[in-house]
Amino acid sequence: MPLSTSGLVALVAFYVVTLATGIWASWKAKKLKSRKPSEVAMVGNRKMGFCLGLFTATATWVGGAYINGTAEIVYLPSRGLVWVQAPAGFALSLLIGGLFFVNPMRSKKYVTMMDPLQETYGNVMASLMFIPSLIGDIFWFAAILASLGATMQVILDIHGILVIIISACTVIIYTLLGGLYSVAYTDVIQLIFITVSLWVCIPFALMNPATKSISYTAAHDVFQASWIGKMEVQYLGRWLDDFLYLVLGSIPWQIYFQRVLSASSPNEGRLISYLSGLGCFIMAIPSVVIGAVAASTDWNQTAYGLPSPNDRGESALILPLVLYHLCPTYVALGGLGALAAAVMSSGDSALLSAGTLFAHNIYRKVFRKHASEEEVLWAMRMSMVIFGMMSAGLAFYAHSIYDLWFLSGELVYALLFPQLCCVLFIRNTNTYGSAAGFFLGLLLRLLAGEPALNIPPVIHYPGCSLVDGAYVQLFPFKLFTMLVSLLTIISVSHLSAFLFKANILPRRWDVCKISGRQDVRLAVAILCLTAGWALPTQGGEASLLVSQPNVNTTVAQNVLLSVAHTFGGSPIIKWTHTSPRGTSKIAEWKPRSYANISSGYIDRVKIYDNGSLQLLNVDIRDTGYYLVTRLSMKTCIS
Repeated sequence: MPLSTSGLVALVAFYVVTLATGIWASWKAKKLKSRKPSEVAMVGNRKMGFCLGLFTATATWVGGAYINGTAEIVYLPSRGLVWVQAPAGFALSLLIGGLFFVNPMRSKKYVTMMDPLQETYGNVMASLMFIPSLIGDIFWFAAILASLGATMQVILDIHGILVIIISACTVIIYTLLGGLYSVAYTDVIQLIFITVSLWVCIPFALMNPATKSISYTAAHDVFQASWIGKMEVQYLGRWLDDFLYLVLGSIPWQIYFQRVLSASSPNEGRLISYLSGLGCFIMAIPSVVIGAVAASTDWNQTAYGLPSPNDRGESALILPLVLYHLCPTYVALGGLGALAAAVMSSGDSALLSAGTLFAHNIYRKVFRKHASEEEVLWAMRMSMVIFGMMSAGLAFYAHSIYDLWFLSGELVYALLFPQLCCVLFIRNTNTYGSAAGFFLGLLLRLLAGEPALNIPPVIHYPGCSLVDGAYVQLFPFKLFTMLVSLLTIISVSHLSAFLFKANILPRRWDVCKISGRQDVRLAVAILCLTAGWALPTQGGEASLLVSQPNVNTTVAQNVLLSVAHTFGGSPIIKWTHTSPRGTSKIAEWKPRSYANISSGYIDRVKIYDNGSLQLLNVDIRDTGYYLVTRLSMKTCIS
């Protein structure tokens, strides 16, 4: 096909607008006053507006793979609409996430989804669980870059490598400059552009002389099988397995939690999750229609000719092919711009997710525990550059990258979803259970094989069949692997705790030190009353000495010091620490106003919405007494 100069100009213009929007958003983000600049970049200082949060949450899922893949599945004669699972799967995923996961994550002010895993299971397990998440983000960005490169090469005759490099550089620049705010504001532009462009293209595609009525081809085989498709009984287990993978496997991703954790409150985060699920479902409608149009088109009447896209092996490009051959040039250019917008709306999210996880959970909490805010920001920026370059390099290997992304996504589902469920909803799981569930889940998934990567299965589940020279698992093995991993975490955790506490196994074998950890939950007001002290309502002091928690010097613990509120108003709560080395101020907190943490504790404490304090990675220096002051009442706890 000849080079489309107008298409190239339109593409460059769109990139310039996107880059300018990202740079403007970074300037706006720098004006925000915060004592933690890294949280501005990672979670928008938890002040992301509702509309902005809704746009960016929706745009994150409505990416190039989403709109291209939906059209492709509808078009494929062997699939059809009944196999289009992503719209309903993502919608249900966001609904479940809002119902069950947003509140425990947002109310504790976590920065990433790895925070509760790291607090409960330690740095080693968190580092292991970071790997599949990182690989998934990198492969995702690479896959959608490869898709865009292939599209522009076929439609505009522009070399795919050039498109990949320009797209990757654009995304990297505005993402590292402004963090979440740059991503969010560009998502607004991109989502509007996707919506308008695709809906404008649909009437032209439907009215093209080469296209039959899609309502007729839904019930009749005309140029190919009906685009509605059919479900054979033997594939029902696989369909269910894939659907549950989309529903549950889409939850344990940082790109999702990054949006809801940036909301100003847990309730707003839940609402964003619900409505973005609805938005994802609605945004699939244009792709479904375009896929139906492609299945209803006599390609011999178009410039494309015969054989059809499916016979040429170009079904993955069906959406841009419909735009190019069935729509006027100026309309098609808008549709191609929508594809570029979809790629960037997902690519920047994946890049920001990977950079955030590395800087916050690996660099700050593992390598440099006393790193400054500026140092963490630079670690985040440098990691995004490196991860972006890796994705761009991998995008040149388009044929295998999609398969690797699907496999990494399945690993996230099998390995991280049960871990996240355990730390949020199941008490008393520990590092031994986490490690056992992680490695058993990894082993089971790899032994199930992957036909797309020519990996033969070692485990042949019921219904495993040889199709076109490759074994295909018809049993819902992904769901089975996830459930086995979940049950392993729970059972091994309880078994290990029992063996050490009952002294069946010697304590010296407890390398994870689970027998020395204590989750201290002290309700100050209740304890004072129990001990016989009356809490004064006007002035005065009350103090209580409680047995000091066991601080094990060989293992990091997280100790929660809780204060129960019995008075109204908006008091200031101050925490101080007294030890043989003197008294030091930890933090001051005022409800719905501020939380000032002293510099020596800024990376070691977390303050919750009720004023309770959590000490992270406790060691011998933290022994002593902790004094909480509320109004003029003081209560001493240790």
